[in-house]
Amino acid sequence: MAASTHTVTNQAPPLTGYDAFGSDPALVEGVARHLDPDLLEEVRADLGGIGRATGSGQCQEWGRLANENPPRLRTHDRYGHRIDEVEFHPSWHRLLGRARSEGLTDAWGRPGGHLRRAAGFYLWSQVEAGHGCPVSMTHAAVPALRAEPGLAAQWEPLLASRVYDQELRPVARKTGALVGMAMTEKQGGSDVRANTTAAVPLDASGEYLLTGHKWFCSAPMSDGFLVLAQAPEGLTCFLVPRVLADGTRNPFAIQRLKDKLGNRSNASAEVEFEDTWAQRVGEPGRGVRTVIGMVAATRLDCVTGAASAMRQALVQAVHHATYREAFGGKLVDKPLMRNVLADLALESEAATVLALRLAAAYDADTDAERAFARLAVPVAKFWVTKRCTPMVAEALECLGGNGYVEESGMPRLLRESPLNSIWEGSGNVQALDVLRVLQREPAALNAFLQEVGRARGADHRLDAAIRGVLTELADLEGIEARARRLAERMALVLQGALLVRWAPPAVADAFCASRLGGDRGASFGTLPHTLDLGAVVDRARIPLDR
Repeated sequence: MAASTHTVTNQAPPLTGYDAFGSDPALVEGVARHLDPDLLEEVRADLGGIGRATGSGQCQEWGRLANENPPRLRTHDRYGHRIDEVEFHPSWHRLLGRARSEGLTDAWGRPGGHLRRAAGFYLWSQVEAGHGCPVSMTHAAVPALRAEPGLAAQWEPLLASRVYDQELRPVARKTGALVGMAMTEKQGGSDVRANTTAAVPLDASGEYLLTGHKWFCSAPMSDGFLVLAQAPEGLTCFLVPRVLADGTRNPFAIQRLKDKLGNRSNASAEVEFEDTWAQRVGEPGRGVRTVIGMVAATRLDCVTGAASAMRQALVQAVHHATYREAFGGKLVDKPLMRNVLADLALESEAATVLALRLAAAYDADTDAERAFARLAVPVAKFWVTKRCTPMVAEALECLGGNGYVEESGMPRLLRESPLNSIWEGSGNVQALDVLRVLQREPAALNAFLQEVGRARGADHRLDAAIRGVLTELADLEGIEARARRLAERMALVLQGALLVRWAPPAVADAFCASRLGGDRGASFGTLPHTLDLGAVVDRARIPLDR
């Protein structure tokens, strides 16, 4: 009898049927560290449910289908009427519905709300990141809307709702609502003050008509949009409802959907307003000030989303190496592969710990914590999101040719990885924001230094790195050209300080040696061989009952 040519051997089993929360020590420990003990049991149960869904084969299949069947634009109905609707695969709606039911748009005013939401967002984004865009914007819209109490009273309960109401109806008839944004224009990009969309007041009640073209409108299927436009007093923030109170469609012409590198399950569009009805949000001419709270919240989600992608890339790499054999043994036991995996694990844990610390600052809501967040958020947004792409690429390489194949999920993860570095201001914008905060808010620098100072004396490499940052800050000559260098060093010092205080000694020691002490090369897998790399890798391993 001929030998079978289709016997499958030496392949890792599917990474399904696991709890993404319970198997993530950095996440579990971070939640326990920052959360009120009275809330811990409830939050652990909630996050355990999300974690088990994240690790399930069914939810992973939803993520695959949502990306393989991207949204489609329908500009007209069969009779020629303009409708400007976006159609999504059912899996997209399942993902978004689960996100709403888990409270991932409900954080403001809840005890421990930002921490529990950030942890849930971190977990659920590992299934599929594209639907996280409307989830993030809906959550982040609350601070902007609160600049207009009447609008906040109407919209905020709908944004926090755990009901996914996908039908386009007047907001008064909705049980839950999503909010997108349309800020940037083709001539301006991040320079929103260059916007040309015009806002003409109808009367003194705060109602306007908008006319203009928006180059990027995120989540165009949403119920409302925060928009920046030029009122007579200057750049102003507005809320544009998709459907008017009488049930008619607000003029909202979707010209095309963007053909993007990644994030393909999510629709991004170019839209045109022509006498589009809007309500002013905040003071006329103070649009940037009005939306800054939303921007800060979405930037925190960029950090959390990048940390989520890094964690998923790490567990895929460690899982593959745990089961794959080569050259007489398991890959995970090979010294060189173990070095690579440990390096990836350090990057992932540092990102996770920092994201949770920022979420806890939002919950604390004290002057000191608000000052800390104003500086630490752009610092983290600059660095963590920028580290995501090279880390995911290295994790993909750990799977070899298997990782390059779409079925592995790694190519989708790699295509997604640059997004959070670009969205809500790319690297230069973040670095310049760091300088702006340093120059205008001394309390923010003081809060940052107090935070890293809590770890001084615990590791000589950290102490030296803190002194280096202070030296950088003391020399303001050519500071703009050095802004990236400064932001990077501040981020590494902050991550090192958090890990020295809270991570296991093997993790903190390896991070300080490689990221702060300079004992590594330019690529992953160049950690000092004398470190306890096995302990670092074991901490990242997903235990499966196989």
